[in-house]
Amino acid sequence: MSQRVRGVIAREKGKPVEVTTIVVPDPGPGEAVVKVQACGVCHTDLHYREGGINDEFPFLLGHEAAGVVEAVGDGVTDVAPGDFVVLNWRAVCGNCRACNKGKPWYCFATHNAKQRMTLEDGTELSPALGVGAFVEKTLVHAGQCTKVDPSARAAAVGLLGCGVMAGLGAAINTGGVTRGDSVAVIGCGGVGDGAVAGAALAGATTIIAIDTDDRKLEWARGFGATHTINARETDVVKAVQDLTGGFGADVVVEAVGRPETYRQAFYARDLAGTVVLVGVPTPEMTIELPLLDVFGRGGALKSSWYGDCLPSRDFPMLVELYKQGRLDLDAFVTEEIALDEVEQAFGKMHTGDVLRSVVIF
Repeated sequence: MSQRVRGVIAREKGKPVEVTTIVVPDPGPGEAVVKVQACGVCHTDLHYREGGINDEFPFLLGHEAAGVVEAVGDGVTDVAPGDFVVLNWRAVCGNCRACNKGKPWYCFATHNAKQRMTLEDGTELSPALGVGAFVEKTLVHAGQCTKVDPSARAAAVGLLGCGVMAGLGAAINTGGVTRGDSVAVIGCGGVGDGAVAGAALAGATTIIAIDTDDRKLEWARGFGATHTINARETDVVKAVQDLTGGFGADVVVEAVGRPETYRQAFYARDLAGTVVLVGVPTPEMTIELPLLDVFGRGGALKSSWYGDCLPSRDFPMLVELYKQGRLDLDAFVTEEIALDEVEQAFGKMHTGDVLRSVVIF
């Protein structure tokens, strides 16, 4: 039997979100219904509302979530009812050319639930990033559920479902940060601070946080930044070079997704250093760099999708580090809100007052 629950949808481009009744079908083969306990309010959800992802309205928003499996469909063996899980939006297929090469974090055929959740009139909803978790219960592919320690705080570990994992993985998985490295992170929102925390975990000795907001720079220090640069007041490239013996950083993580900050990242790295783009640009953005500089500086220019993570490998490990007090996921949670406060949380993003607002069910 299908269930009727409350959820947040974006019905039209640029219009305020609304709380309405969502119809959740029973799980089919390979699917699971999850009772959501907490879901972070991510910039990606705002991009969906603004039509910046695609125009497949109405959207069921929310994707950065944790909860308890309520029911599973035929053929599901990895999770069972009662399991505490963090949801992910890249359930690897195991059979595509990336998976067959032993690089499942690049999977080109990730799974989502085949059935659609709907409005009461039967209108099919497009779940954000294939999850749709601003809802009391959601239907996902079982591979989108990663079982973790049930004693962990849902509001904190649910953030591994997107922003924190994207930043942390950009530093460790994509950038390959290791002990003794120098790292610069441009943009200190949730993703950028995830990269700062990841660099600290990996043993980087110089971690430079760069932003235009002094509040965010102070937050970044709490996650392990050893130095801060206010980009409104200082030449970023020169400041990074001055803090790294005149050379530039071994790894620069660009968590903004704009041409001007990418150029800063490119020139702020050491020779043979690595630039990691994890900030998401908009379709019209372009960048021009002297090809001789690309050749002459060597190193690597990379993009990072979801921190190149493998949820089944990374989520349980990071939750254990959180429980040990070595990864402060609680510090990312600025406020806990109700389901009907999501629109207000979007407004707080624009003013920079929060790292993460988290909906608690």
